[in-house]
Amino acid sequence: MPFIRISMYAGRPHKTKAELARKVTDATSETLDIPKDWVTVVFDDIPKSDWAVGGELPEPE
Repeated sequence: MPFIRISMYAGRPHKTKAELARKVTDATSETLDIPKDWVTVVFDDIPKSDWAVGGELPEPE
């Protein structure tokens, strides 16, 4: 049972995340030849202020 965690900036619309979950689930199910209900997708919505890239944390807005 694949468990897929997607971390991204907070604030994306529910519709967008639902579409992504559906597409990731479809691709995983097809690639691994498993039922879709075996696939779990979890979103970690992280504020941009808490996301450091290359060791640099953005200044607070």
